[in-house]
Amino acid sequence: MNDPNTGLRSRLVDVGVELVTTEGVQALSLREIARRAGVSHGAPRRYFPTHLELLSAIARRGFEDLARQGVAALGDGTASPREQISTLGRVYLDFALTQPGMHELMFRHDLLESNQLGLRDVSLPIFSLLVDLVGRVRPDAEAPLVAGALLANLYGIAQLWTWGSLPLTTGADDFVPLLDATLEAYLGSEGR
Repeated sequence: MNDPNTGLRSRLVDVGVELVTTEGVQALSLREIARRAGVSHGAPRRYFPTHLELLSAIARRGFEDLARQGVAALGDGTASPREQISTLGRVYLDFALTQPGMHELMFRHDLLESNQLGLRDVSLPIFSLLVDLVGRVRPDAEAPLVAGALLANLYGIAQLWTWGSLPLTTGADDFVPLLDATLEAYLGSEGR
């Protein structure tokens, strides 16, 4: 038998995912999520005692989706570490540019409770994979720092592309040259 509490909890998160995807982070009020889920405005508090907990559950879905896409894109893992980093970079940028509201929420730790609802459990493995791959490409460097700088750069590309700044300033009509330049800067030339 299905637990009605689990069903409503899941529905609230589903509505939040749809809302952040279509209208952005600013639309994620408890009242609006409850209205669209067809429940009283106080109902979400029974399942998510704070607004931050509900937003964290929504962001968790984003990290799960991003991880699923990344694993699928890597396939059997036989590509070189650098090629795998490039693949993950493309997946990340594609995700960020096609789901800007979710992408923003996922990295707005001022809006999230990182230790709640296993959010760290779904976000840290993705980063750990990047750290491992960077360490294999750049054994001379502190892999967590290089991976963090690389992630920050990709995040910046995503934001500036979304705002229209990078297409305007670079004349690029695709983010791939920017990704390639970023990888060159952090990882060295392809043959390295």
